[in-house]
Amino acid sequence: MHKLSSPRISANLLVFAVSLLLASAANINFWSAFIHAVGGVSLARLPLLAGSFAIVLLLFHALLTPFSFRFVAKPALIAFLLIASASAWFINEYGILIDRTMIQNMAETDLREAGELLNWRLAAFVALTAGLPSLLVARVQVRFPSGARGLAQRAGIAAGALAAAVILLVLLFKTLAPAVREHRELRYLLTPTNVVQALNGYLRQRWSKPTPLTPIGRDAVKGSRWAGQARRTVTVIVVGETARAANFSLDGYVRPTNPLLAREPGLINFTRVRSCGTATAVSVPCVFSALTREHYDDSSAVNQEGLLDVLAHAGLRVLWRDNNSGCKGVCARVEFADLSAPAPGKPHCSSDECHDEVLLDGLPELIRRPGKDLVVVLHQKGSHGPEYAKRYPVGFGRFGPVCETSEFERCTRAAIVNAYDNTILYTDTFLARTIDMLRAAARDSDLDTSLLYFSDHGESLGEGKLYLHGAPYLFAPDEQTHVPMMLWMSDGFSQRFRIDRACLQARRDQALSHDNVFHSVLGMLNIETAVLNPRLDLFHACVRN
Repeated sequence: MHKLSSPRISANLLVFAVSLLLASAANINFWSAFIHAVGGVSLARLPLLAGSFAIVLLLFHALLTPFSFRFVAKPALIAFLLIASASAWFINEYGILIDRTMIQNMAETDLREAGELLNWRLAAFVALTAGLPSLLVARVQVRFPSGARGLAQRAGIAAGALAAAVILLVLLFKTLAPAVREHRELRYLLTPTNVVQALNGYLRQRWSKPTPLTPIGRDAVKGSRWAGQARRTVTVIVVGETARAANFSLDGYVRPTNPLLAREPGLINFTRVRSCGTATAVSVPCVFSALTREHYDDSSAVNQEGLLDVLAHAGLRVLWRDNNSGCKGVCARVEFADLSAPAPGKPHCSSDECHDEVLLDGLPELIRRPGKDLVVVLHQKGSHGPEYAKRYPVGFGRFGPVCETSEFERCTRAAIVNAYDNTILYTDTFLARTIDMLRAAARDSDLDTSLLYFSDHGESLGEGKLYLHGAPYLFAPDEQTHVPMMLWMSDGFSQRFRIDRACLQARRDQALSHDNVFHSVLGMLNIETAVLNPRLDLFHACVRN
């Protein structure tokens, strides 16, 4: 008996087969969005749809042909199949778009957060859609063209495929251009090119030649309103995580998600605030930088001092307490305490993670300790998804039933929203407790205290079949960019800095953004420096002479 041999195939035909699979089955989400963008399926649009498919197929073939060498072809083609399958699952499951920011957000999250996105359904999907084709690629015997003739053949195939794609693009340009121009998000759906482009952009940024740190605000000093004051100041800045204004009852949400804050005397809630980004990796560095969203880029921000540095230059002690995945470089030159790691018997922690009240452990004693005027940043875990039900302790599940898994397809949208709303309810308690702590410190310890809260970005909860966050800002829905922001001051604080509360209340519905935070914190604390822009200082018009 003769042993059955594996099938034999030319390298060029194998590349074409993989290109066909990538252009079709791996990109169902892309084609669904594309068909919608061009107005649907009809007999008149069949040439456009067929031509567009041919363009994608030819481009994939041209791009994969350079990998058709012995010892390179199989690993490369299998890698592209696996990448395309995994990215297709995330796009379909959560409605996300894959760009450089999304790759950065994934790379900079912690393992516990990343683990919530990995489950058996992802593994089964990848095994079914990429595992079987990859097995075939691995087993097939490939005939590789050799020598100069082989190189010329590959170059000719790649050039021919690219030329044919360009010709089709020119022929269809008049019809394609409006759809592509109006729906730029399509480029973030086409896989695996979306992942390759996003990864390339992230690595180029990450590996770019470091530049010297640019100092700013080295001239910062405490202004005249500090003169003659014996009482110390403590300002707490709470950086929320994934909290969207749409689900804050303070901002008009029908559910009572802010029962404690709603009764907080003197709280000023700003209702029209926009985030700098749609992911922590962008928004946190941006909000603490002197750069506005329009001029922000990662490399400029990481190589320039920020708000916390300027406060330190002015002589304040600055401390960052973290229950998230770090400060994204913002706190590199100030005190840092990571409180996020769970440990046996540690208060406010489960076996998997710590809830945000861990940030308050030891804080009353710390702020009462004699020393410099103090600014403390509390970085919440907040409402980070997809497992919202893990973000709050037992007892905060007021809205139910809740989704208790990261596999959203197993939950109703109502259950997902219920779990998310419970995270906002817990944030309400966390902020109210922090304010109570500051109020008590002001009363008992001769301190002037204040609290500023804002979220880094929002979250999609199924609107337009979109979940989570991280959409490119140009296409991001309102739910991902409209964030809550609020301010509380002790009587002594507002009197010391001559801040007119009524003036601030009158500005509560003014259009604001993360751009205002840097300058408003300096203005609130009467820090004088050339880097302060009065036009972005929310307090500038609300200080009594």
